[in-house]
Amino acid sequence: MPRGDKSAYTDKQKRQAEHIEEGYEDRGVSPEEAERRAWATVNKTSGGGKKSGSGRGHH
Repeated sequence: MPRGDKSAYTDKQKRQAEHIEEGYEDRGVSPEEAERRAWATVNKTSGGGKKSGSGRGHH
């Protein structure tokens, strides 16, 4: 997957990133930096794009 390709993310993750990005922009962060930070935050909280596999995330 090339950098910048968001097709591997769920709709929920995309909505979260958009909301986070708007928050950064409201605080005066440039749009490019706001988008970068938003996706970094989504990756940190969810572990990245869609993950497949039975029982993933359960111990």
